[in-house]
Amino acid sequence: MSSTIGNQRIVVDADSCPVKQEIVEIGRRFSTEIMMVASYAHMMNELTEATWKFVDSSREAADLYIMNHVRKDDVVVTQDIGLASTLLPKQVYVLSPKGILYDEKDIQTALDMRYLSAKARRQGKYGKGPKPYSSQDRDRFVNQLTKILSNFAGKY
Repeated sequence: MSSTIGNQRIVVDADSCPVKQEIVEIGRRFSTEIMMVASYAHMMNELTEATWKFVDSSREAADLYIMNHVRKDDVVVTQDIGLASTLLPKQVYVLSPKGILYDEKDIQTALDMRYLSAKARRQGKYGKGPKPYSSQDRDRFVNQLTKILSNFAGKY
C-alpha cells in the first residue's frame, strides 16, 4: 500500500491477534499501511495486504521490534499491557484486540492489576482466567479502530 493518509500505520503484535482480518479490511478502507509483527514460530502470509516482519521466537522479540519501529500517530494493536505502557510516551495509539484504547491516565492501573494477578498466580491462586473473546469484543475493536482512523483522516 503506497497511498497512505499521512504517515500513520497500523502495527500489529500479530502472534495471537484475533482481529487480523478486520485490521486488513479497515486499513484497506482508509488506505493505511499495515505491518504485522510475528515470530518465526507463527510464520504466515495469508493476509497479503499487510507487510509482515518476522522476528526471533524469543519472548520479547516482537515487542522490541515494535518499540524500535513505531512512529508518532501509528496505531499499535496489542494485548500486552507492558508493551502498551512503553508505547504511549511515543505518542502512538495503543488498542487492544478487545477494543480498549489505552491511555496515560489508565495504564498504571492496568499495570498494577497485571502485577497483582501475577503475584497471586505465583502464590498458587488461580482465577478463572480471561473471559473468552466475544463478538461484542470484536465489534468494539472494529468501531474503535474505525473511529481512530476516521479522526486521523479528518486532519488531512
